[in-house]
Amino acid sequence: RSEVEPDNITFNSTISTCEKGCQWEKAFQRFSVMADEKVERDTITHSAAISTCEKSSQWDKAFQFFSSAVRGEMQRNTIIFNAAVSACEKGAEWEKALQFLGMMLQNMVESDTITFNA
Repeated sequence: RSEVEPDNITFNSTISTCEKGCQWEKAFQRFSVMADEKVERDTITHSAAISTCEKSSQWDKAFQFFSSAVRGEMQRNTIIFNAAVSACEKGAEWEKALQFLGMMLQNMVESDTITFNA
């Protein structure tokens, strides 16, 4: 019997699954294990983690994941910003959402319909 080594895709899938079950703690655990096992965390990883926090009404945790992406020089794209803005909306943190919109402009990230509907 052979063991399957978990990779970026495996972890991203499990974090996405956590989103559907509003399990931000488990998503955070998977996110941490990725670092421990030296598995690359990419934009998809961060977006999935932020979305999990949004669905769990944990906007402050979503901000932590976003900050992690920024510190890691992660590509800042529309998807990751939309996830962050949506998390702020769910937490009634409109001032924080405006900060994210400002960061989008500073980073020359395009906004879309999802951005403005959040």
